[in-house]
Amino acid sequence: MDRAGRRGTDSPLLIQPVSPADVAAVLAEVATGDPQGRHADVAGPDPHDLVDMARRSNAALGRSVKLLPTWSTVFGPEMAGDVLLPGPEVHITPTSFEDWLASIA
Repeated sequence: MDRAGRRGTDSPLLIQPVSPADVAAVLAEVATGDPQGRHADVAGPDPHDLVDMARRSNAALGRSVKLLPTWSTVFGPEMAGDVLLPGPEVHITPTSFEDWLASIA
């Protein structure tokens, strides 16, 4: 944020990624469990910057791509920082982004 408290164009877009296997496990648990109404949000164990994740994913796959973050269209400056992180009622899954990334490399 800048000195006026506004999110700037150099702020990260933070998310808590969930591995596909962890999503499948949560879905199976919900599908076979008792009805409970709304399920808690699901998130991975750690927050990460989306652009950094894209760079690291491409590098792990041997792709040489130059990524330039832009704040336009869907991901405007209002999406910077922690607005996409889960709230207090969250189901945290076990697989870290680093572990998932190592599994695809």
